[in-house]
Amino acid sequence: MPTERITFAGHDGNQLAARLDLPDGPVLATALFAHCFTCSKDIPAARRIAARLTTMGIAVLRFDFTGLGHSGGEFANTTFTSNIEDLLAASHYLAGRNMAPALLIGHSLGGAAVLRARAGIPSVKAVVTLGAPADPGHVAHHFEAAMTQIQQEGSAEVTLGGRPFRIGKAFVDDISETALTPAIADLKAALLILHAPRDETVSIDNASTIFLAAKHPKSFVTLDDADHLITRASDADYAADVISAWVSRYVTLNPPAPPPGAPEGVVRVTEADPDGFQQDIQSGPRHHAVADEPASYGGTDRGMSPYGFVSSGLGACTSMTIRMYARRKKWPLTSVTVDVCHDKVHAQDAGLAGDGKVDQFRRKIRLEGPLDHEQRARLLEIADKCPVHRTLEGSARITTELLT
Repeated sequence: MPTERITFAGHDGNQLAARLDLPDGPVLATALFAHCFTCSKDIPAARRIAARLTTMGIAVLRFDFTGLGHSGGEFANTTFTSNIEDLLAASHYLAGRNMAPALLIGHSLGGAAVLRARAGIPSVKAVVTLGAPADPGHVAHHFEAAMTQIQQEGSAEVTLGGRPFRIGKAFVDDISETALTPAIADLKAALLILHAPRDETVSIDNASTIFLAAKHPKSFVTLDDADHLITRASDADYAADVISAWVSRYVTLNPPAPPPGAPEGVVRVTEADPDGFQQDIQSGPRHHAVADEPASYGGTDRGMSPYGFVSSGLGACTSMTIRMYARRKKWPLTSVTVDVCHDKVHAQDAGLAGDGKVDQFRRKIRLEGPLDHEQRARLLEIADKCPVHRTLEGSARITTELLT
């Protein structure tokens, strides 16, 4: 996924650091991501969700709020309201590039922020929250011990996640006075709530409150035993998959015409885990799969192996070809099952000339229904005529082009 490192002016004129993750092809829609309290745009969950959405043609802008990460300004001078203003500034930047956001995604306090910011971004059709509090004042428990000092002296330095931050009285007053319920009730956008029942930072009750306050269309999906920061790769991948499947119902993704010679479109494979072998596979705007290697080969076993996909192509094409022939003949075939196994065998063992190894696909076909012997024999012959079978047995030509 191509990434642009950009900056834009935040609510007070300071430059905010951002990453604009782009699809390899045309941009079909844009999402704006708001990170969690005192986090940054580069947390693993944000990276994985952005990578998944770009495979659908959705660009994702993720940025550091004022005073955090690589952005300018003083965190001590920020408030929840200033976060909202930073989000509006980000949306204005995108609109200036003809990429007005159709989707808002917010994690933790960023989730509360996108719920509040939605009213100021008319292009938004859908909103997603991950572990979001129903009340921004919820974050005050992180620095409860310093509250007296903050009220008396105007600010105090606290340690959050092992890092020092200065919290100002304006921030405390702002979150205590902000009510989200009216904004949620008047969201005027589809809402997806993702929350973990065992979240010890923001309890699951917050998700219930948000859900009850929202109008339809709204959805709630549990993240099971994920932690608040969604640090496990498997949990982030699951959240990304849910978001990508859900958003297509509410954000229009009009794909461009396929290139000449590829009437069924393009299959795009994108590396999902640079430290392993997991790959995101996108076939057009609607079909997604994951490829991986078994753990014994250094993978994480989250998807079929490449040869597993080849075998599945052969099995699917075989079943479809048999079904089409039986349907045309009006034969009583009720069900088809095809088992395919792949091996590397010596050419001589496969009955071929040569001393090297060749690929051997062993196919076992089960036909259900009151078919007679001749019908079964004919359907077995038809299996060998499936297009993928012919491709594997024939000579395919592969051309490769390096894109810059």
